[in-house]
Amino acid sequence: MTLAAPAFTAGTDLLQTGLVLADKTEPEVIAWRRHIHQHPELSYQETETAKYIADALRAMPGITVETGIARTGIKAVLKGGKPGPVVALRADMDALPVEERNDLPFRSQAKATWRGEQVSVSHACGHDTHVAMLLGAAQAFSAMREELPGTIVFLFQPAEEWGPDKEPSGAKAMIAQGVLVNPKVDVVFGQHIGAGAPSGTIAYLAGPAMASGDRFEISLHGNGGHGGRPWTANSALVPAAELALALQGITSSKVDQSDGVTVLSLGMLQSGRRPNILPENAELAGTVRSLSSRNQRIVHEAIRARAEHIAQAYGLNSKVDIYTGYEVVDNDKPLTGKLIPAWQAAAGAGKAVELPAPSTGSEDFGAYGVSGKVPSVFWFINASPYGDKSGAPNHSPEFAIDESALRVGVRALVASALTYMGGQ
Repeated sequence: MTLAAPAFTAGTDLLQTGLVLADKTEPEVIAWRRHIHQHPELSYQETETAKYIADALRAMPGITVETGIARTGIKAVLKGGKPGPVVALRADMDALPVEERNDLPFRSQAKATWRGEQVSVSHACGHDTHVAMLLGAAQAFSAMREELPGTIVFLFQPAEEWGPDKEPSGAKAMIAQGVLVNPKVDVVFGQHIGAGAPSGTIAYLAGPAMASGDRFEISLHGNGGHGGRPWTANSALVPAAELALALQGITSSKVDQSDGVTVLSLGMLQSGRRPNILPENAELAGTVRSLSSRNQRIVHEAIRARAEHIAQAYGLNSKVDIYTGYEVVDNDKPLTGKLIPAWQAAAGAGKAVELPAPSTGSEDFGAYGVSGKVPSVFWFINASPYGDKSGAPNHSPEFAIDESALRVGVRALVASALTYMGGQ
């Protein structure tokens, strides 16, 4: 579908034109979302999703498409008919190894292999909507390209859910392959949907808005033995339990939370297979999230120290790996202030509200500002299916959204880009 742009006359407000065109994309945005929702793909496996996106973009006049970036990522460029800045808009494409539990007619029933295990797959974090809303914005901008004062770069990113690992997640991988140059990007904008309330509102926060995200893995190794003769063994199980408790005490005893909220969560403790066999190995893993780089460093040092101390006390060998990679999502403060009118225009007067505090969740969007060194702003679309009452959180099997809020997300992308372009 190609949109026809309203006739431009002297005095026509470019922002209002953009919002009108954004609204016209709503039926296709919902159709795109439902298709992607029904066919989810895991991190760095988004081949069919990328093909579907690329086909949609190639049908939009004026947009050039580059595929295969960071395996499955897409960079599309629309050069406006008038000179101006370069604005990048980003959406993530990947799904999660979560079984969807609802009665939607387009509910995901997909399966895939994740790290050697067969898993159910679903868009339990809403990335299907992120893609659809960015496609809607692309279609609106395509229709007004002759009057567009600048260039729009559309980034469809893989592997946001990859997590901190030996291999970087999608944002860093895309940056490393040059998506912020040629043309050189001046700002990057992004958004995230959730089942917050009231549906159809926008939430924002200047400065640090989401925490950094790190993953740690600890292995302990001793000697196994028989449950009836523990003195002949040196099992790793009990020391692992002691270490688990010691790790939980780090943020209460070592961290100044006034410097930036910091959370350590232990998500895995594995040791042993039978009650009468004393296991020689134990593995622990968890995450560290922080709004302070200083606290982040302190926690990393404390994890290593406590693991090594407890291992030595029990005569065990230990190995600690800490994978960093999700920087703080730090919204450029002056730029955030300039975009507030755009969000009010997108959602309606009084429907763009400031968050009371940063989130301890993590998002690799922070890499565009930190690693990419480009001013960036990230905001949130509330889309509870229950209207004024919040729904299930992101990553839940019951996660669901109100599709009527997608219209607000498309308007927010369009309004933010046009507001920035108009202010240069």
